[in-house]
Amino acid sequence: MTDVQLQDRQQWMGILARANETALAQLVGSLGDLPEHDLLRGPESGLVMVRGRAGGAGNAFNLGEMTVTRCTVRTGDGTLGHAYVSGRRPEHAERAALADALLQQETHHTQIMERVIDPLTQQEAARREANRAESDATRVDFFTLVRGEDE
Repeated sequence: MTDVQLQDRQQWMGILARANETALAQLVGSLGDLPEHDLLRGPESGLVMVRGRAGGAGNAFNLGEMTVTRCTVRTGDGTLGHAYVSGRRPEHAERAALADALLQQETHHTQIMERVIDPLTQQEAARREANRAESDATRVDFFTLVRGEDE
């Protein structure tokens, strides 16, 4: 897999993982008949340790645990799809894993990008903008006046 392909896959997997579960179900459901797939792992829930860094550059520390659901599927042609989503959401994880597998196939890639990933990307951008507007409405700008000693 080339670096470009890897970056593209990382992008769509992130979109699928952060997507609203209901929106993902509707968009995947609108695709009609999907290829058969087998569950290789999960969906199963568990805990992962979340690590952080003070200021983004300090020493790493354990922030706490987070519940995630993971799933791995294999389509009829042998393509593997993986997903990790926050919380206990087995249906979300399975849909995301299936979408990941289909996005790797030339026959389904364009359709899934146009009908699932692009709308989810737009929804995420709208959510972020709404959050930004809400926080901007309560922003307080502080400034300091410099007093001159030569008055």
